[in-house]
Amino acid sequence: MREEKGFFLFLICAGMELSWIYAWANYLTFLTLHRPFPLFETIGIFVLAAALTHLSWGRGGRVIWVLGLQCIGFAISCLRIIYVFEYGSGPFFTKSWVIEFFNTPRTDLEWLILFFILFWPLFLWVNGIRIVRRPKTYFSLCSRFDLGLGAFFLLFLTKLLAFAKGNIRVEEPVSYFMVFSFFMFGLLTLGVVRNRSNDRKDFLPGFQGIGMILSFGLVVIFFGSGVTLFFWPYLNWAAEISYRGLKMAAGPLSTIFVTVIRLLYFRNVNLPAEPSAPKEGTIDSLSSSGGGTWWSELLEKFLIWGFIGLIGLIILIMAGFAAFYMLRWLLSKTPSRERDMDRGNLIAEWLRRLKGFFLYFWREIVHYTNSRKTAVFFYRGLLGWGRRSGLSRFLSETPQEYGSRLKYRFPRLEGEIESIIETFHLEVYGETILSRGELAASRSAWRSLRSPRHWPSRIMSWCFRSP
Repeated sequence: MREEKGFFLFLICAGMELSWIYAWANYLTFLTLHRPFPLFETIGIFVLAAALTHLSWGRGGRVIWVLGLQCIGFAISCLRIIYVFEYGSGPFFTKSWVIEFFNTPRTDLEWLILFFILFWPLFLWVNGIRIVRRPKTYFSLCSRFDLGLGAFFLLFLTKLLAFAKGNIRVEEPVSYFMVFSFFMFGLLTLGVVRNRSNDRKDFLPGFQGIGMILSFGLVVIFFGSGVTLFFWPYLNWAAEISYRGLKMAAGPLSTIFVTVIRLLYFRNVNLPAEPSAPKEGTIDSLSSSGGGTWWSELLEKFLIWGFIGLIGLIILIMAGFAAFYMLRWLLSKTPSRERDMDRGNLIAEWLRRLKGFFLYFWREIVHYTNSRKTAVFFYRGLLGWGRRSGLSRFLSETPQEYGSRLKYRFPRLEGEIESIIETFHLEVYGETILSRGELAASRSAWRSLRSPRHWPSRIMSWCFRSP
């Protein structure tokens, strides 16, 4: 089984692990100390352990240096957690609170609480080390996903038993959001490290772009949803604080805002001591007795009737679409032969088609990734680039002849066009395997062709193309 590597895979694996670890830590801290476990310190300890392990693991360093580095990082993490729980005010990088902490006498209960607090940095540190040393294979990550599921099941079962037997209800919404972020990160992790075949796969013509767009969209949706749900309680808290601060800051400005509005719209309105009857034909005679001017009433009627007209237009469009689909359904033909398929066969057929769809979707992604490593990919891109620039290839033209026409039309891009065509000749007609340098040259030439600085010449070529 091949081991997958990469920063993105580590990121989503860390999100999956931290979801269930932080859910347990936050619940037990709420249950015993009536306060949440710090989220950013949790992430910092986990990431610091993983970073130090990555820097020292497999580098051939001495064991004493590796252990010393790990001990220093773990000691800083423990001090940070103690500072958050017992002090929390004042600067962290001072020795005054450290001296006070070691000189303060404690009871047995306080020592027990201290060991409970320091258990979570140890647990996070060990898991941060193991996530780097653990192989990133499909079955290994499946076992971690199963472990997270079991941890959440045990957490909710513990909550249920505590409420049913002891009437203990902990008001912490973090675990409910963490279970959704765990599923987002976990499913994305399993999708990235699924079994991959070494057989060559081909796209159907015209489906390369659709496959990449769909895969990128799914990754963004799953990753963005997981991150949002992971930080949701704290984002909600930050939004409430920001709203209160904005409301307090905008309070003194309300008087200025009202004054500006009065100056803009009511500066020419004079209130006489005794109202006189308006003369006929004057502008004042057009105002209503309710106190509004004629143009404000006209604007009010215009807005009301415009809104009613917009709602009516939307209802009319929806009714038109409904009538169109109803008519098309009534005029459609029924199948010539009914298929005898019971419910079990129908579900099996649906599952088979769903499995085929996901397998085909994955093959498209893999093939598109591998096709970018061949010269044929860049030559096909050159054909599309020339077509969009107003210079399509004739059916009777060879690649060299088509390249000559492109170089004549775009003399500044002669080197890039020649590089792509030469590597295409070597791979297709010469039947040679291109080196990394040759593929890098073709990739660089392709990026130069797509550069926005060549758009003016391409637009001019497209506008003045010959029929």
